[in-house]
Amino acid sequence: MDNWDEIRTAYHVARVGTVSGAAEVLGVHHATVIRHIDALEERLGVKLFQRHARGYTPTEAGEDLLRVAQATDDQFSQLAGRIKGRGNDVSGDLVVTSLGGLSHLLVPVLAEFQLDHPDIVVRYLTGDRLFRLEYGEAHVAVRAGSPPDQPDNVVQPFHRQKITLFASEAYAARHGLPQDESEFARHRFVSADDPKSRAPFARWLREAVPEACITFRSGDVHAQRRAIRAGAGIGFMSRLQADELGDMIEVVPPREDWSAPLWLVTHMDLHRTTKVQAFLAFLKDRARAWEDA
Repeated sequence: MDNWDEIRTAYHVARVGTVSGAAEVLGVHHATVIRHIDALEERLGVKLFQRHARGYTPTEAGEDLLRVAQATDDQFSQLAGRIKGRGNDVSGDLVVTSLGGLSHLLVPVLAEFQLDHPDIVVRYLTGDRLFRLEYGEAHVAVRAGSPPDQPDNVVQPFHRQKITLFASEAYAARHGLPQDESEFARHRFVSADDPKSRAPFARWLREAVPEACITFRSGDVHAQRRAIRAGAGIGFMSRLQADELGDMIEVVPPREDWSAPLWLVTHMDLHRTTKVQAFLAFLKDRARAWEDA
């Protein structure tokens, strides 16, 4: 049928028994109800109702239409209930996006959250592309740098990592450690391969260390960390990462300008849903332990 409005009108006329009653339920003028019934009967080529003084009684064809419309209306009601229920349940997909370099922070939290909510299917999306929350590409984004300013997004300050230069014990045993920045030129460093990397610590390293000293370069932050741990050179990582890896030596204390603030970003349409609020609360609680560390 091309026009569900006409079928829905006929369904309510059959259910209530009068044009005026159906008009009240539908919130339309009674003339609209009559027009819908006439148009539907003309399209089908059959009479759907017997008109009489007390109202409208479905014909045999009308009864058939009533059964189909009833089933369709019930299915719509069930669908609406399921959709509404998803807003009140912690279940279904939970899509979280961030830079890949933040996976050491977020993956353990996501796994722990899933243990508490086994009906959740976690989708953790990483990459340099900015996932569009307004298009429903993610429920929660963790972004670094300046506060995101996309319209209709809810932005909350989240966390600032303590990032500094680390060397492995193996590197220190072979090459020693610089006592200050004046000795950097005598050491080997691990860094990003992208000379235009916007990470604050990467920019600083390009200015403070001769290019020839950056001897291990990779576009994969996980490869950079493994290279530092393997003794390929001195490189940046967070204190949390260094603690997890073990056998790491902090070369210099962290500096505020080496880290970028992290922001929690959600779209206003999903921000207040139970699932998103439950995850945000859980994530913020776990982040307090990062601060303590």
